[in-house]
Amino acid sequence: MRQPWRVAVVGGGIAGLAAAVRLRDRAPEGAEITVYEQSGALGGKLRTGSLAGGPVEFGAESFLMRDPTGAESAAVALARRLGLAEKIVHPSVGQAALVVDGGLRPIPGGTLVGVPGDLDRVAAVARPAADADVDGGRPLVGPDADVSVGALVRSRFGDEVVDRLVDPMLGGVYAGRADDLSLVTTMPALARTARVEHTLVGAVRAAQAAAPRAPGAPVFGTLAGGLGTLIEAAVTASGATIRRDAAVREVTRTDSGWRLTVGPTRDPQSVDVDAVVLAVPARPAARLLAGPAPQAASVVGELDYASVALVTLALPQPPLPELSGFLVPSTEGLLIKAATFFTTKWGHLRRPDGLALVRASVGRYGEEAQLQRPDADLAATVHRELSAVLGSALPAPVDGHVQRWGGALPQYTPGHADRVAAARTALRAAYPTLVLAGAGYDGVGIPVCVRSGETAADEIITALGGSAR
Repeated sequence: MRQPWRVAVVGGGIAGLAAAVRLRDRAPEGAEITVYEQSGALGGKLRTGSLAGGPVEFGAESFLMRDPTGAESAAVALARRLGLAEKIVHPSVGQAALVVDGGLRPIPGGTLVGVPGDLDRVAAVARPAADADVDGGRPLVGPDADVSVGALVRSRFGDEVVDRLVDPMLGGVYAGRADDLSLVTTMPALARTARVEHTLVGAVRAAQAAAPRAPGAPVFGTLAGGLGTLIEAAVTASGATIRRDAAVREVTRTDSGWRLTVGPTRDPQSVDVDAVVLAVPARPAARLLAGPAPQAASVVGELDYASVALVTLALPQPPLPELSGFLVPSTEGLLIKAATFFTTKWGHLRRPDGLALVRASVGRYGEEAQLQRPDADLAATVHRELSAVLGSALPAPVDGHVQRWGGALPQYTPGHADRVAAARTALRAAYPTLVLAGAGYDGVGIPVCVRSGETAADEIITALGGSAR
């Protein structure tokens, strides 16, 4: 009689938990799924907490509602699978601003992550180069090439468009810099059209036209009650054994599958399984791959990360503008790179006591030294910079919280997608039951991580050769 499948999911973030749910749904009955999480908390960068007596996100705050094809995103599909679709809510205020010359200006419309499809619409914020975007008679990017977003946009529109529009947009998502980030990985739709179009304006417009979206449809969503409910529901639906504070220190090949070495060095435990999903950041993944797959480990280990701090303040009735928040170009010289007016942006977070929750994101790639400052110093600096940007002294906060995310955001340099694809191909050929999943490889955002985890689970099911349910 065949024994039930034994599958280990290393990493209890949303990618790992999505993999566990998919395995439970599609693997043969009785599959034994175990999630190993090194820390005591599940959810990775999803963390719902409390501030001044009310809920607030200390990690990711929202997810995209649609995928690039126009279908519902993997995050929405997972919420539906977990019975949470009715809890999805959308921003009450969608307009955000840029800090330009110390003041706030509305982010101009018609851009693709800051890259304009109409140069006239962005002129009030960033002046395109006088000889911008001349048709050179050939596609902007070669068929197999990848370039940095900053290099492409600077060559077509000049420095101001990058520094005042594109860089703060990408910085808000990746905590990185446009001049270092891969076009293919961070803006795949634009990369596709840039291989056909001869001008960047034409490429942006083509990418926008190819993105199906119903007029007025919400772009972002979150869950009333906090994104922590997604984690809790995924744990329940997966039926997995959850092992917290369980560091997986080694993965080695056996005749029938894999052996995990789990726990402290002085008291290790060996666990035999049939397959492993590695849903951890690139550096720990590289350490675990070093034994069985050194070539893949060397590629994965090259990925770098940015660290950030999220400073949330509860303020008594400050005079906030009717904006969802603002982004800050690095040229403005502020510690803050982005701010969200939580209780303005999200109607379900508005409080009867009148308190306003404001969250600022601090730190860009290469600025890790700034994040060594004490919590009180970071909070005071954020309060001072918020007052300066808004043009009036904000009242003293009644409560605050500093959440530090060390090595949280992958930095995708040009060629990233090809390198990861090559590593996965080599790994799949040699060890099809050892699979990578997560933001380190496929991109940031909850939908991407969910899809990555589900794809990893599907690969495991195929590799084990069982009849999926």
